[in-house]
Amino acid sequence: MHTLCARGTMKPEINAAVGFLSRFLRVKGHVNDRQVQTFSQSLQDILAEQYKHHWFPDRPCKGSGYRCIRINHKMDPLVWQAGQRIGLTIQQLYLLLPSELTLWVDPFEVSYRIGEDGSICVLYESQPGPGGMPVTATTSSPSGNSGAVNPMVDSHISCKEELMVLGRTSPSKGYNMMTVSS
Repeated sequence: MHTLCARGTMKPEINAAVGFLSRFLRVKGHVNDRQVQTFSQSLQDILAEQYKHHWFPDRPCKGSGYRCIRINHKMDPLVWQAGQRIGLTIQQLYLLLPSELTLWVDPFEVSYRIGEDGSICVLYESQPGPGGMPVTATTSSPSGNSGAVNPMVDSHISCKEELMVLGRTSPSKGYNMMTVSS
């Protein structure tokens, strides 16, 4: 196991991803606060366990595909597992979550896209510090609110940018920030 794969180093990224998904359950209703809390804790535990051997702060793009949460014609199995723990059927999850969602959980950045042609939006971003631990962070809510913990200078290439440079179809970080309101 990589020395920087300690469970704690991925906690802010996992929290951002889980918080994002949990808001859909809370907003669309039919799920009480206790269920949302249980779903959130379950998904945090599931993702931390799933990612523990696939988390490389010194090479954030390594393992990116493995850490991608995807909902389209098929429910992401990790989200489905957390949903089952609170008694949701797969049909209920499809009603509560976007029908087309990609969520990238990478060291120092969590971003998402709703719809196959939607804009990529950043939920969480930080700068790596000594030992691969984040030293500055910015979080965004789907409503477009930013919570800058410290000002940042973007000096690293995200996994999405790297794919664009390699000629793949994912957009680069030169996208416009999309806001989602409910």
